[in-house]
Amino acid sequence: MNAFKLHSFPGIRSITALIFLFLYTPIIVLVLLSFNQGELTTVWQGFGLNGYIEVWRDPYIILAAKNSFLVALIATLISTPSATLAALALWEGQFADRSIITTLISLPLLIPGIVVAVATLMLFSLIGLELSLFTVIIAHTTFCIPFAYFPIKACLSKIQFSLIDAAIDLYANPWQAFWRVTWPQLLPGIIAGALLAFVISMDDFIITYFIAGPGATTLPVYIFGAIKQGVSHKINAISTLILGISILFIAISYFIIQRGRK
Repeated sequence: MNAFKLHSFPGIRSITALIFLFLYTPIIVLVLLSFNQGELTTVWQGFGLNGYIEVWRDPYIILAAKNSFLVALIATLISTPSATLAALALWEGQFADRSIITTLISLPLLIPGIVVAVATLMLFSLIGLELSLFTVIIAHTTFCIPFAYFPIKACLSKIQFSLIDAAIDLYANPWQAFWRVTWPQLLPGIIAGALLAFVISMDDFIITYFIAGPGATTLPVYIFGAIKQGVSHKINAISTLILGISILFIAISYFIIQRGRK
Protein backbone atom coordinates (compact mmCIF):
# COMPACT_ATOMS: atom_id res chain seq x y z
CA MET A 1 0.00 0.00 0.00
CA ASN A 2 1.37 3.40 -0.96
CA ALA A 3 1.83 5.83 1.89
CA PHE A 4 -0.22 9.01 1.77
CA LYS A 5 1.84 11.98 0.63
CA LEU A 6 0.53 15.46 1.30
CA HIS A 7 2.25 16.98 -1.73
CA SER A 8 0.24 14.64 -3.97
CA PHE A 9 -3.04 16.12 -2.71
CA PRO A 10 -4.83 17.91 -5.60
CA GLY A 11 -4.43 21.67 -5.44
CA ILE A 12 -1.94 21.67 -2.53
CA ARG A 13 0.55 23.78 -4.48
CA SER A 14 -2.10 26.31 -5.44
CA ILE A 15 -3.28 26.55 -1.83
CA THR A 16 0.30 27.04 -0.63
CA ALA A 17 0.91 29.73 -3.25
CA LEU A 18 -2.33 31.46 -2.23
CA ILE A 19 -1.30 31.46 1.43
CA PHE A 20 2.05 33.04 0.61
CA LEU A 21 0.26 35.55 -1.61
CA PHE A 22 -1.98 36.65 1.27
CA LEU A 23 1.00 36.81 3.62
CA TYR A 24 3.40 38.85 1.55
CA THR A 25 1.29 40.93 -0.86
CA PRO A 26 0.53 43.64 1.76
CA ILE A 27 4.23 43.88 2.62
CA ILE A 28 5.26 44.15 -1.03
CA VAL A 29 2.61 46.82 -1.64
CA LEU A 30 3.81 48.79 1.39
CA VAL A 31 7.43 48.73 0.22
CA LEU A 32 6.52 49.74 -3.33
CA LEU A 33 4.26 52.60 -2.25
CA SER A 34 6.95 53.94 0.07
CA PHE A 35 8.84 54.92 -3.10
CA ASN A 36 5.81 56.56 -4.72
CA GLN A 37 6.47 60.20 -5.61
CA GLY A 38 2.87 61.19 -6.35
CA GLU A 39 0.61 63.07 -3.99
CA LEU A 40 -1.79 60.13 -3.73
CA THR A 41 -0.41 57.43 -1.44
CA THR A 42 -2.39 54.56 -2.95
CA VAL A 43 -1.88 55.35 -6.65
CA TRP A 44 1.52 54.74 -8.24
CA GLN A 45 2.74 57.91 -9.98
CA GLY A 46 6.43 57.22 -10.37
CA PHE A 47 9.52 56.35 -8.38
CA GLY A 48 10.73 58.82 -5.76
CA LEU A 49 12.24 59.21 -2.31
CA ASN A 50 9.88 61.91 -1.06
CA GLY A 51 8.64 59.80 1.84
CA TYR A 52 12.13 59.00 3.07
CA ILE A 53 13.17 62.65 2.80
CA GLU A 54 10.15 63.64 4.89
CA VAL A 55 11.13 61.04 7.49
CA TRP A 56 14.66 62.43 7.73
CA ARG A 57 13.38 66.00 8.12
CA ASP A 58 10.72 65.28 10.73
CA PRO A 59 12.11 65.97 14.24
CA TYR A 60 9.30 64.00 15.91
CA ILE A 61 10.18 60.87 13.93
CA ILE A 62 13.86 61.31 14.75
CA LEU A 63 13.02 61.61 18.45
CA ALA A 64 10.77 58.54 18.28
CA ALA A 65 13.53 56.62 16.49
CA LYS A 66 16.06 57.60 19.16
CA ASN A 67 13.65 56.48 21.89
CA SER A 68 13.01 53.16 20.14
CA PHE A 69 16.71 52.50 19.68
CA LEU A 70 17.59 53.47 23.26
CA VAL A 71 14.83 51.34 24.78
CA ALA A 72 15.67 48.34 22.58
CA LEU A 73 19.39 48.64 23.29
CA ILE A 74 19.06 48.87 27.07
CA ALA A 75 16.38 46.16 27.19
CA THR A 76 18.62 43.87 25.13
CA LEU A 77 21.71 44.55 27.25
CA ILE A 78 19.81 43.63 30.41
CA SER A 79 17.50 40.84 29.20
CA THR A 80 20.18 38.87 27.33
CA PRO A 81 22.54 38.35 30.31
CA SER A 82 19.50 37.57 32.49
CA ALA A 83 18.29 34.97 30.00
CA THR A 84 21.81 33.54 29.73
CA LEU A 85 22.12 33.11 33.49
CA ALA A 86 18.66 31.51 33.67
CA ALA A 87 19.47 29.10 30.85
CA LEU A 88 22.81 28.15 32.41
CA ALA A 89 21.23 27.65 35.82
CA LEU A 90 18.59 25.30 34.41
CA TRP A 91 21.16 23.52 32.23
CA GLU A 92 23.74 22.88 34.95
CA GLY A 93 21.50 22.69 38.01
CA GLN A 94 19.62 19.68 39.29
CA PHE A 95 16.02 20.87 39.17
CA ALA A 96 13.24 18.31 39.50
CA ASP A 97 10.72 20.88 38.27
CA ARG A 98 12.83 22.16 35.36
CA SER A 99 9.93 21.91 32.91
CA ILE A 100 7.74 24.00 35.22
CA ILE A 101 10.39 26.72 35.42
CA THR A 102 10.78 26.72 31.64
CA THR A 103 7.01 27.04 31.29
CA LEU A 104 6.99 30.01 33.67
CA ILE A 105 9.72 31.69 31.62
CA SER A 106 7.77 31.15 28.40
CA LEU A 107 4.43 32.17 29.90
CA PRO A 108 4.73 35.87 28.87
CA LEU A 109 4.87 34.67 25.26
CA LEU A 110 1.47 33.00 25.66
CA ILE A 111 -0.35 35.75 27.54
CA PRO A 112 -2.09 38.30 25.27
CA GLY A 113 -0.13 41.52 24.97
CA ILE A 114 -3.09 43.64 26.03
CA VAL A 115 -3.28 41.71 29.31
CA VAL A 116 0.43 42.20 29.95
CA ALA A 117 0.08 45.91 29.13
CA VAL A 118 -2.82 46.47 31.54
CA ALA A 119 -1.14 44.42 34.28
CA THR A 120 2.11 46.36 33.89
CA LEU A 121 0.26 49.68 33.95
CA MET A 122 -1.60 48.68 37.12
CA LEU A 123 1.66 47.63 38.78
CA PHE A 124 3.35 50.94 38.00
CA SER A 125 0.29 52.82 39.28
CA LEU A 126 0.22 50.72 42.45
CA ILE A 127 3.84 51.45 43.34
CA GLY A 128 3.53 55.10 42.30
CA LEU A 129 6.01 54.96 39.44
CA GLU A 130 5.46 57.80 36.99
CA LEU A 131 5.14 56.75 33.36
CA SER A 132 8.22 57.69 31.37
CA LEU A 133 10.89 56.22 29.11
CA PHE A 134 12.21 54.43 32.20
CA THR A 135 8.97 52.48 32.66
CA VAL A 136 9.08 51.50 28.98
CA ILE A 137 12.61 50.16 29.46
CA ILE A 138 11.53 48.13 32.51
CA ALA A 139 8.59 46.58 30.67
CA HIS A 140 10.59 45.84 27.52
CA THR A 141 13.39 44.25 29.52
CA THR A 142 10.89 41.95 31.21
CA PHE A 143 9.10 40.67 28.12
CA CYS A 144 12.33 40.40 26.09
CA ILE A 145 13.82 37.81 28.47
CA PRO A 146 11.83 34.83 27.06
CA PHE A 147 12.74 35.80 23.49
CA ALA A 148 16.43 35.85 24.39
CA TYR A 149 16.15 32.72 26.52
CA PHE A 150 15.03 30.15 23.96
CA PRO A 151 17.85 30.59 21.38
CA ILE A 152 20.33 30.31 24.25
CA LYS A 153 18.56 27.23 25.60
CA ALA A 154 18.64 25.67 22.13
CA CYS A 155 22.43 26.12 21.93
CA LEU A 156 22.93 24.68 25.40
CA SER A 157 20.95 21.58 24.46
CA LYS A 158 23.50 20.85 21.70
CA ILE A 159 26.54 21.01 23.99
CA GLN A 160 28.05 17.62 24.77
CA PHE A 161 29.00 17.07 28.41
CA SER A 162 31.71 14.67 27.25
CA LEU A 163 33.68 17.62 25.86
CA ILE A 164 33.53 19.37 29.22
CA ASP A 165 34.57 16.18 31.00
CA ALA A 166 37.47 15.82 28.57
CA ALA A 167 38.62 19.35 29.33
CA ILE A 168 38.52 18.65 33.07
CA ASP A 169 40.43 15.40 32.51
CA LEU A 170 43.12 17.54 30.86
CA TYR A 171 43.45 19.47 34.14
CA ALA A 172 41.27 22.43 33.21
CA ASN A 173 39.39 23.90 36.15
CA PRO A 174 35.60 24.45 35.81
CA TRP A 175 36.11 28.11 34.88
CA GLN A 176 38.60 27.27 32.13
CA ALA A 177 36.34 24.47 30.85
CA PHE A 178 33.47 26.93 30.63
CA TRP A 179 35.38 29.57 28.67
CA ARG A 180 37.16 27.14 26.35
CA VAL A 181 34.39 24.61 25.73
CA THR A 182 30.96 25.89 26.75
CA TRP A 183 31.27 29.57 25.87
CA PRO A 184 32.26 29.19 22.18
CA GLN A 185 29.26 26.92 21.62
CA LEU A 186 26.96 29.16 23.65
CA LEU A 187 27.93 32.45 21.99
CA PRO A 188 25.85 32.00 18.79
CA GLY A 189 22.74 31.49 20.90
CA ILE A 190 23.49 34.58 22.97
CA ILE A 191 23.97 36.73 19.87
CA ALA A 192 20.84 35.32 18.23
CA GLY A 193 18.83 35.87 21.41
CA ALA A 194 20.10 39.45 21.71
CA LEU A 195 19.19 40.24 18.10
CA LEU A 196 15.74 38.74 18.53
CA ALA A 197 15.15 40.66 21.76
CA PHE A 198 16.23 43.89 20.06
CA VAL A 199 13.80 43.38 17.17
CA ILE A 200 10.91 42.48 19.49
CA SER A 201 11.54 45.61 21.55
CA MET A 202 11.80 47.83 18.47
CA ASP A 203 8.52 46.51 17.06
CA ASP A 204 6.42 46.49 20.23
CA PHE A 205 3.36 48.70 20.24
CA ILE A 206 0.69 47.46 22.66
CA ILE A 207 2.69 47.48 25.89
CA THR A 208 4.57 50.65 24.96
CA TYR A 209 1.34 52.47 24.13
CA PHE A 210 -0.03 51.80 27.62
CA ILE A 211 3.04 52.68 29.67
CA ALA A 212 4.84 55.38 27.69
CA GLY A 213 4.79 58.76 29.39
CA PRO A 214 5.31 62.21 27.86
CA GLY A 215 8.39 62.33 25.64
CA ALA A 216 8.62 58.53 25.54
CA THR A 217 7.00 58.01 22.14
CA THR A 218 8.55 55.19 20.11
CA LEU A 219 8.25 54.59 16.37
CA PRO A 220 5.31 52.13 16.54
CA VAL A 221 3.40 54.50 18.83
CA TYR A 222 4.20 57.44 16.55
CA ILE A 223 2.93 55.53 13.49
CA PHE A 224 -0.30 54.64 15.30
CA GLY A 225 -0.93 58.28 16.16
CA ALA A 226 0.01 59.60 12.72
CA ILE A 227 -2.06 57.08 10.76
CA LYS A 228 -5.24 58.37 12.41
CA GLN A 229 -4.87 61.38 10.11
CA GLY A 230 -4.52 59.13 7.08
CA VAL A 231 -1.80 57.10 5.41
CA SER A 232 1.03 59.24 4.04
CA HIS A 233 4.26 58.66 2.14
CA LYS A 234 6.04 59.32 5.41
CA ILE A 235 4.18 56.52 7.19
CA ASN A 236 4.88 54.11 4.33
CA ALA A 237 8.57 55.01 4.41
CA ILE A 238 9.06 54.67 8.16
CA SER A 239 7.12 51.38 8.16
CA THR A 240 9.37 50.08 5.39
CA LEU A 241 12.48 51.10 7.33
CA ILE A 242 11.27 49.26 10.44
CA LEU A 243 10.45 46.25 8.28
CA GLY A 244 13.93 46.29 6.75
CA ILE A 245 15.64 46.49 10.14
CA SER A 246 13.52 43.64 11.49
CA ILE A 247 14.22 41.39 8.50
CA LEU A 248 17.94 42.15 8.70
CA PHE A 249 18.21 41.31 12.39
CA ILE A 250 16.08 38.17 12.10
CA ALA A 251 18.14 36.98 9.11
CA ILE A 252 21.39 37.53 11.01
CA SER A 253 19.95 35.70 14.02
CA TYR A 254 18.89 32.78 11.81
CA PHE A 255 22.29 32.41 10.15
CA ILE A 256 24.07 32.63 13.50
CA ILE A 257 21.89 29.84 14.92
CA GLN A 258 22.41 27.69 11.82
CA ARG A 259 26.15 28.22 11.96
CA GLY A 260 26.20 27.34 15.65
CA ARG A 261 24.52 24.00 14.90
CA LYS A 262 27.29 22.94 12.50
